Amino acid sequence: MRFELFIAARYLRAKRRQAVVGVITAISVVGVAVGVASLIIALSITTGMRRDLQGSLLSSTADVDLTRTMSDGIQNWEPLLARLRELPHVTAAAPGLYDPVLISHGVRGTGAMLKGIVPKDERTVSNLLSDFTHGSGVALSDPESSATPPIVLGSDLADTIGASVGDTVLVTSPQGDLTPYGLVPRYQRFQVAGIFHSGFYQYDSSFGFIRLKDAQALFGEPDVISIISFKIDNLYQAPAIGQQIEKAAGKGFSTTNWMEQNRQLFAALQEEQVVTFIIIGLIVCVAALNILIALTMMVMEKTKDIAVLMSMGVEPGQVRRIFLLQGLLISVIGTFFGLILGYAISLLGQHYHFIHLNAQVYSIDYLPFAPRILDGVAVAALSLGVSLIATLYPSSSAARVLPAEALRYE
Repeated sequence: MRFELFIAARYLRAKRRQAVVGVITAISVVGVAVGVASLIIALSITTGMRRDLQGSLLSSTADVDLTRTMSDGIQNWEPLLARLRELPHVTAAAPGLYDPVLISHGVRGTGAMLKGIVPKDERTVSNLLSDFTHGSGVALSDPESSATPPIVLGSDLADTIGASVGDTVLVTSPQGDLTPYGLVPRYQRFQVAGIFHSGFYQYDSSFGFIRLKDAQALFGEPDVISIISFKIDNLYQAPAIGQQIEKAAGKGFSTTNWMEQNRQLFAALQEEQVVTFIIIGLIVCVAALNILIALTMMVMEKTKDIAVLMSMGVEPGQVRRIFLLQGLLISVIGTFFGLILGYAISLLGQHYHFIHLNAQVYSIDYLPFAPRILDGVAVAALSLGVSLIATLYPSSSAARVLPAEALRYE
């Protein structure tokens, strides 16, 4: 062990003539540990929120969507779909027909977004039909499943209207028929075949799926679709691949991708992570102030010892390093225990999901934790760096002690 480190460790373990110095030193260690643990937990939560929201969005939606710039829908879509499936980087494609509707069961009803799909294609671009709480989506794949067409509802949407598997719901479309008595809305009764739960409130509360042919009949759009959805082989190249798809589709088409659709959400999450790091990092700064105070008081207490060491030939630079290492030891101990505490709580939260959220507010129903090694490295660097800065003044003061003045009256 180096001489400076030996003396620094010895000073930390030694009994104090002034108990307050030992108390402040203990508070400094606890403060650093709490600050580091808080930062690890906060960054774990923000990373988990971003991961889960992104995962839910990407599993529930396509990577790229192709639509017509005009509102007349996509006609002669089957040859276009077959051609676009062969494009580079496109791994899957599915047709769809969207329209807002009113879904009611008995006296209860609510607005929803109804999508007509080809189930075998839809499952290649979205996972919404892969997790059912009741029933299944098998009926959507059967062209003649029953006299009443099947429908699949989101779990929160089903709860809102009080529908369960086997019930019949009434779907009313604003796309009506013109009669001598005015515009009469189209409506159709559907039998609930399944209830899905994605964990993403936006979809669970407002989405329903029916067969594409049933949607075309309901909306009065024979052999027309409104969107072609794509899965691609590189999520982060979605803008460039979207431009290729748009160019291949020809004039009158436009594309959007998952980045554009959720840019504001992910920007807000990124800003939240930065602000959280700064605000909770102030706890570490407060702990560093405690280190400064503890070392300053320790220098005052050890003035005679410093003078004796310097009179025996210890250089001012060595004295400075003694107190620098002493402050660093306090920071290292606090950072070590803070990392253990922070990662322990984060890993428990990741495994047990013990903090539940209101899905209507946060879009997910539990608080996610996603601890990362990189966050621990950044937090440890911040803690050690701030603590090192806090030791500069007291260590410099110790190096300026004059042995003759300090020992004059001893």
